[in-house]
Amino acid sequence: MQTEPDHAYPDHWEADVVLRDGGTARIRPITTEDAERLVSFYEQVSDESKYYRFFAPYPRLSAKDVHRFTHHDYVDRVGLAVTVGGEFIATVRYDRINAQGRPASAPADEAEVAFLVQDAHQGRGVASALLEHIAAVARERGIRRFAAEVLPANNKMIKVFRDAGYTQKRSFEDGSVHLTLDLEPTAESLAVQRGREQRAEARSVQRLLAPGSVAVIGTGRAPGGVGRTALRNLLDAGYTGRTYAVNRAFPEGQREVDGVPAFRSVGEIGEPVDLAVVAVPAERVPEAVADCGEHGVQGLVVLTAGYAESGAAGRERQRELVRQARSYGMRIIGPNSFGIISTSDTVRLNASLAPESPAPGRIGLFTQSGAIGIALLSGLHRRGAGLSSFISSGNRADVSGNDFLQYWYEDPDTDVVLLYLESIGNPRKFTRLARRTAAVKPVVVVKGARHSGSEPPGHAVPVTRIPDATVGALLRQAGVIRVDTVTELVDAGLLLAGQPLPAGPRVAILGNSESLGLLTYDACLAEGLRPLSPRDLTTAATPADFRAALAEALTGDGCDAVVVTAIPWVGENGVTESGDGEVLAAALRDAAATAPAKPVAVVHVEIGGLAEALAAATSTRTSTPPAAATSAPPAAATSTRAGTAPATDDPDSGAGHKAPEAATRPAATPRRPPGQSASPVSAAARYGAPAPATAPHDYRIPAYPAAERAVRALSEAVRYAQWRRHAAEPGKVPEYEDIDEPGAAAQIDALLGEHADPRGITLAPDAAHELLRRYGISVRPTLPAPGPDDAAQAAARLGYPVALKTTAPHLRHRADLGGVRLDLADEVQLRQAYRELTEVLGKPEELQPVVQAMAPRGVDTVVRAAIDPAVGAVLSFGLAGAPSELLGDTAHRLVPATDRDAAELIRSIRTAPLLFGWRGSAPVDTPALEELLLRVSRLVDDHPEVVAVSLEPVVVAQRGLSVLGASVRLAPPRARTDLGPRRLPSY
Repeated sequence: MQTEPDHAYPDHWEADVVLRDGGTARIRPITTEDAERLVSFYEQVSDESKYYRFFAPYPRLSAKDVHRFTHHDYVDRVGLAVTVGGEFIATVRYDRINAQGRPASAPADEAEVAFLVQDAHQGRGVASALLEHIAAVARERGIRRFAAEVLPANNKMIKVFRDAGYTQKRSFEDGSVHLTLDLEPTAESLAVQRGREQRAEARSVQRLLAPGSVAVIGTGRAPGGVGRTALRNLLDAGYTGRTYAVNRAFPEGQREVDGVPAFRSVGEIGEPVDLAVVAVPAERVPEAVADCGEHGVQGLVVLTAGYAESGAAGRERQRELVRQARSYGMRIIGPNSFGIISTSDTVRLNASLAPESPAPGRIGLFTQSGAIGIALLSGLHRRGAGLSSFISSGNRADVSGNDFLQYWYEDPDTDVVLLYLESIGNPRKFTRLARRTAAVKPVVVVKGARHSGSEPPGHAVPVTRIPDATVGALLRQAGVIRVDTVTELVDAGLLLAGQPLPAGPRVAILGNSESLGLLTYDACLAEGLRPLSPRDLTTAATPADFRAALAEALTGDGCDAVVVTAIPWVGENGVTESGDGEVLAAALRDAAATAPAKPVAVVHVEIGGLAEALAAATSTRTSTPPAAATSAPPAAATSTRAGTAPATDDPDSGAGHKAPEAATRPAATPRRPPGQSASPVSAAARYGAPAPATAPHDYRIPAYPAAERAVRALSEAVRYAQWRRHAAEPGKVPEYEDIDEPGAAAQIDALLGEHADPRGITLAPDAAHELLRRYGISVRPTLPAPGPDDAAQAAARLGYPVALKTTAPHLRHRADLGGVRLDLADEVQLRQAYRELTEVLGKPEELQPVVQAMAPRGVDTVVRAAIDPAVGAVLSFGLAGAPSELLGDTAHRLVPATDRDAAELIRSIRTAPLLFGWRGSAPVDTPALEELLLRVSRLVDDHPEVVAVSLEPVVVAQRGLSVLGASVRLAPPRARTDLGPRRLPSY
């Protein structure tokens, strides 16, 4: 009997996972050192669960059992455990078997699997998560099927197998249910996995935003300081749950702080605590986390600074913080966070350093920067917008924007998602989640650190090699509205939250200033909209004239949106009147409320009270208006990023922040009556395409101080609405009968060999052309021409006219340097061209000339595909030469591309008109070009070993196209983390 594992401990199998109830747990291989944990775990399992596991009464494990269940070779015998707080709560084990069900080794590809979950943790999705991970381990070790014997009464375990989405067979034998699962992932199993991930991660966020009780750890003994400020903000917001103040420095007899029960530790509270706000110095945080974890706290908001943003030591401190919190099943906002806010009437949570909660509204706001968060809160307040929730993630060590996208996707209180991101930790997952969320509600993103070339301090993320413009194109493919500044983020958010989506790009412009109307008209053209001629109401126009003109525009069929321009009007005595903004606002709101739902935006110049009056929520004639909500702006913080100021004097209340002074705190925010919904219209109903027949109930007309800002926001809404209409009928990845996928796979395996260079290889031209041919991509043959006689012989084989090209790297595709001679009609011209090339550019052995048959005239284009480690396979298209190389006029789509993606790809470059008959030229064969793009996409998607393909140039003629040059690069494929079992990111 062996005593040590046969293979090294597979630490890459370790993973943190989010369970169904939102808590976290760790999955790891079982080792020989786990004997005591296993025995303790088994003692806590009920007799019924033991019976279901062993098919007989089995009160305790024998020494032989313990040895067998803790000694594995990690190939044929594997055991995984789920741990919380270092103790087992569930185990799973597989043993490889042969066709007769006896223990076996490879090449046997079937294994028997069995689970055991503590009764106290059943129903949390533990077994489902374990099945995903043990299946991935088995596939890695060459196992293709699981066999399981389950008692008929064990309905929970049968359901785990049945609901996993794998192909399976069931039979009833000898009093038990025999299950066989094919472990090859299917579309259904992947959908099940992602659905469970969404529900679990959304639940983990919900536990943070809607806690039943909050403890502020580090509450100062005297007013001021971060902890005391956080407690004060929590109370001022009217938090509906129980609140506790915790500080180990409290005197023994102290019972309360600011009317809140005071304790020296979480353990002393004696009641469940759902959320802890941690505001103690960094060196004291581990003690606070342990106190929370040992007493059942579900989540942490860590305001404390001094982590990864402070250097290498802080980065290690941050890693340990995440490991410690997750070991207890807790999730973390932060560290170095500004806090979180939920304006729901049932919670009214302000667990942040913002001295005033924003007004309730329909916008969810996520920011990685405390300073930017402060600015956005203030900007949204000034514009009259409310929030459903606000999150400042700080260093984003655990909970990220992806988690909140999971939550906001189905949050009925959020209609628009605004994100300020400085890094995207998992771009593949972010793109997937953003696409799904954007299908039901707008997602607007502004990304900082776009050109820094490295991740921001404190953020450990994969660094992408692709340009920022490419990232933007891929986000737009996913339906994300990408803007450049936080001002544009607010501008777009206001329009999307308060107005319906436009049904098209036609914009009516009306107002009392001809000049402002013309500026708006020009801005619409610049943004690709279709403006109607501005309607000038003249400076003598009254609010009644505005009302009549707007109602007429909204009821007509000639436009999809209206921009109203307004300047102070002139009264009867010739005096400029600028203080009647409320009167004009009432007129515009009346017109909008009685007309079909089309978006309305207002551009105004120095009209007092107009923006504020328009920002007050109104309703359409189909609903009663909710009470308007107003509030004072949040006070500005004293540091550029939360967590950069020194701590206070109190050793147990400082967190590295300087708290805003309590004296600057404005009056409390009036709120709508309890129980009154902010908007009963769902996001799906409001943002369907085409636009709904009525406007949103929470109807606010956004006002802008410049025409360009209003039109930019409107153009983003138009493009998003168009994406929504297309997303409702997604494209397809076509099948081509002439594709030889098995042959290509065999060729790739042969080219890479058993010991492939991890850096990859560039295929020789013949091998590259053969691989492409297997996917129906023909490359025009070229013949080497080391001498003039060889060139003449090659031309005779290919047929005149021909092209003579140099293939030296510094001259390839450089016709401007004289390295390409075209339309050589006979041998005389060919020899003359050969002589000129070698005389001017160098010797034949340096130039490496080739001869190629001439292709039909057309437009030279470039088709490329490449694997980026962060975002995956990307398909790119542009025109050859200066447009793509000098001007960067290249379009991109994620692989696999659909037929719709291919059509949009060639039409999205600025030089696309050259393909469609620009200035009287003949249109080229764009369907053939789309098919080529789809075939390249299929090649890269089917074979992840193909890490780069470049087709240059591709000459697209009136009929057909010619690929004149091609290169292919192969490399061993990277592991696809987005296709594996669920796991939280680690670094």
